[in-house]
Amino acid sequence: MAGLVDSVLGMFTKTPKDPDAPKPPAGSRSEREAKIKDKAGLVINVFALLLAVNSWYGGKLGSTVLNNTIAANNQWAWYQAKNVREVLYTTSALEARIPENKAKFESEAKRMESDKKEIMEKAKALEAERDEAKKRSPWIGYANTAYQLAIVLLSASILAVSMPLFWGSFVVAGIGVLLSSQGVLLWL
Repeated sequence: MAGLVDSVLGMFTKTPKDPDAPKPPAGSRSEREAKIKDKAGLVINVFALLLAVNSWYGGKLGSTVLNNTIAANNQWAWYQAKNVREVLYTTSALEARIPENKAKFESEAKRMESDKKEIMEKAKALEAERDEAKKRSPWIGYANTAYQLAIVLLSASILAVSMPLFWGSFVVAGIGVLLSSQGVLLWL
């Protein structure tokens, strides 16, 4: 019974069981925790700011993809309407018996052809912008995940009073910055 009491009391004493065992770091746990909290508080705000800006940019890219897809579809629908009108004017010009009407129908058919070219250029420009945003989007999503993980590691470093976790969060946030820059600049 005395051995059990000694072992339980040994768990709560600060003396190491082995005199050759490594000594704890200088300062008590609460002092080390306060030091990490002071540093981590500001860093969490910086990482959260990076996450917020990155999320905003990701939302902007998502809106561009959606809006340009809708706008391009509208342009192509308008193109089809102009195409139908062109066919009708061309057919009417072929069947017209009065020369004035034939000339009028032919000029309208040419105008429809011109309008179609203009509409096609706009639709292709919208599609190109949409495709560019689609290329950037995944990188921004990966960066968001990295920033979130960095914040989690930083929070864990406070709870565990662990400087390796604290510095590890910087590594993960650095990866997030690289991913964000890839999403913005498409340097790869």
